[in-house]
Amino acid sequence: MALRIRMVTIDCLDPRKLAEFWVAALGAEIIHEVDDGAMLVLSSPDNVDIGLQQVAEPRAGKNRLHIDLGAPDRPAEVARLVALGATVGEEFKYPGMAWSVLQDPEGNEFCVGSRNG
Repeated sequence: MALRIRMVTIDCLDPRKLAEFWVAALGAEIIHEVDDGAMLVLSSPDNVDIGLQQVAEPRAGKNRLHIDLGAPDRPAEVARLVALGATVGEEFKYPGMAWSVLQDPEGNEFCVGSRNG
């Protein structure tokens, strides 16, 4: 099979504003922008691009798909992301793994996890 995940796209009201958060969060850079700013593509160091696509309506309900990020020091990363504008939801801990559910500044959910808690 020749398919691979190349990009994950996040619907949002203001792609440029949300790009500020994700560029800082991931150490990414904007590599493509549609003329009217309705779509931005961020290149992340992990080789999966992030698309930010403008939509007319705000997010409603729980995301059906979300990004899971990994970090060796989950609490420190969560604190850094909160300082950038994320909000923390639930925290989960199980033997050998833990994760925090966060929301970006537009309310899109994502997780930060680690194997060591």
